[in-house]
Amino acid sequence: MKYGTTGRIARVDLTRQRHRVEEPEESFYRTYFGGSALACYYLLKERPAGVDPLGPDNLLVFASSPLVGSGIPGANRYTVAAISPLTGFYGEGEAGGWWSPELKRAGFDAVLVEGRAERPVYLWIHDGQIEIRDAGALWGKGTGETQRLIEQEVADAKVRVAAIGPAGENLVRYACVVHAMKHTNGRGGMGAVMGSKNLKAIAVRGRQPAAFKDTPALQRLIKWYADHFMDHPIERVLHDGGTIGWDVTELDEAGILPTRNFHSGSFENADDICGKTFHQNYFVEAGGCQGCVVRCKRVARSDGPWQVDPTYGGPEYETAAAFGSLCGVSDLEAICKAHELCNTYTLDTISTGVTIAFAMECFENGLLTVRDTDGLELRFGNAKAMVDCIHKIARREGVGNLLAEGSLRAARRIGGGAEKFAMQAKGQEMAMHEPRGKGSLALAYALSSTGANHTEGPHDYLFQPGALGVSDLPEIGILTPTPAIELSPDKVRQFTYMQFTWNLFNTLGLCIFTAGPGKLMKMHQVAEAVAAATGWDTRLWEIMKLGERTVTLKRCVSVRQGASRADDRLPDRFFEPLEGGLLKGRKLDRKEFERSLDLYYDMHGWDRNGIPTSGKLVELGLGWVNGINCH
Repeated sequence: MKYGTTGRIARVDLTRQRHRVEEPEESFYRTYFGGSALACYYLLKERPAGVDPLGPDNLLVFASSPLVGSGIPGANRYTVAAISPLTGFYGEGEAGGWWSPELKRAGFDAVLVEGRAERPVYLWIHDGQIEIRDAGALWGKGTGETQRLIEQEVADAKVRVAAIGPAGENLVRYACVVHAMKHTNGRGGMGAVMGSKNLKAIAVRGRQPAAFKDTPALQRLIKWYADHFMDHPIERVLHDGGTIGWDVTELDEAGILPTRNFHSGSFENADDICGKTFHQNYFVEAGGCQGCVVRCKRVARSDGPWQVDPTYGGPEYETAAAFGSLCGVSDLEAICKAHELCNTYTLDTISTGVTIAFAMECFENGLLTVRDTDGLELRFGNAKAMVDCIHKIARREGVGNLLAEGSLRAARRIGGGAEKFAMQAKGQEMAMHEPRGKGSLALAYALSSTGANHTEGPHDYLFQPGALGVSDLPEIGILTPTPAIELSPDKVRQFTYMQFTWNLFNTLGLCIFTAGPGKLMKMHQVAEAVAAATGWDTRLWEIMKLGERTVTLKRCVSVRQGASRADDRLPDRFFEPLEGGLLKGRKLDRKEFERSLDLYYDMHGWDRNGIPTSGKLVELGLGWVNGINCH
């Protein structure tokens, strides 16, 4: 009997309108588990170099993992991965909710989609069955209406739907995938890949729970977590206020709240867009994901001018800052509306907000005029122009057609030095964390194989001397914490091990808010949960090597797409002084940054061009990758 997995992977060829089921060996699952690592395996094994991200040869992977559905808090996530239309390299987005556990209940660990349908379709996966259904009546619909129509067609209100809206259909390069109107596989443009395949949605429903080896051991850990999570300061904050509940104010006071396209680290109207203001004026209830007591999500509603619909959840910190301080906007109701529109159209809120902030800086510097923007006064602080711009991007109308390409491609088309205003790495826009104040974020943004990524490793402030997470560091071999602002050899080592942990969680389908350094569930408990779920004799060493294997697999996919050290770079702005806030005048040092890259590559067993060596691949059990031109 299989434990933790169904042992079945669904394969769908949309061009030929065929599907089949594969049943990998147990050794495959123990090597790649699921999530990110599983997706990378198939992308490397089956796709050639130089895949067109929006062509039929791109492989789209939806992957669960053995912990998913076990009831372990946060073990409800899944990866959507492909070659990214935004970066041209490896792309992925993770989401929680209920879709991943339901896929396993439906009888599958992953869904691999290739080819392109002639007409719009959706997949209906239920109780071991796979159907390719016509989606003509769904095309052009937002996520809410798509969900409702599929529920009606399959006559089941409990169906779980991961779908795209008009932004995905129109191939906006940072379109995302949205489940239940509020759980988002946000980054990398996975929604555009779905749109390129004429795939509107994947609906799943199952009635057979996955089997786990040691259910009593899992239940003990689940009960322990439920009994203690409110005693942990981070878990309590997330439960009481969500990510919007503390980050805006905290980061503004620290001088690292991204403001006006990363010119400043402080926003004069931060109090207007913070968690306290949100909860006083727009909060409806706390939402969450399957099996998780933290319930960190916020639901927003307003009957004011913007008419915010609670069906689409509410803004996270990233959304509040991207549409707020980064665009100089202090109207929180407009920010909530921007969030709703992004979830309706299926737009990544980070890339959308950063791309609009880029356009605002271009406008204020005369590189764009009202003739280019369809009459929109795209200036910092103009909330209406910001919201109007979201509609245009999703529909690719007017200036929206330009901005739908992402900030880097848009800058190259605008010319006149616009590239210096594009806050991106490898083509993907920066998240709302300032690398001049968080040394590990400078590394995370530059070195992530997916492009700028704030979830490539835990953030510095929890792990500097005297901070909350310091006591957790010895478990992964770090005895001396480093200051947040530092970019030293010790910080590179700390980031490297942290990167392994968070990439591990993307392979395990485990939420970064419930486990790992700085969170309640420690790494040895994660290993115990894996052992209880699967029956394998798993220990901390094995899962940390799985995290390292995941990081290297992602790099191999991107290297085969042409990535090298030349792509591990940051915008010039971060090597210039911050203009405001507590860290005014702070900047990164180029020589120190380049030395950090050298050291990072050495630590990973990569050459100085950022290419994994043959020996490192063999050491990680990836010797087969040496034969597929990843050097």
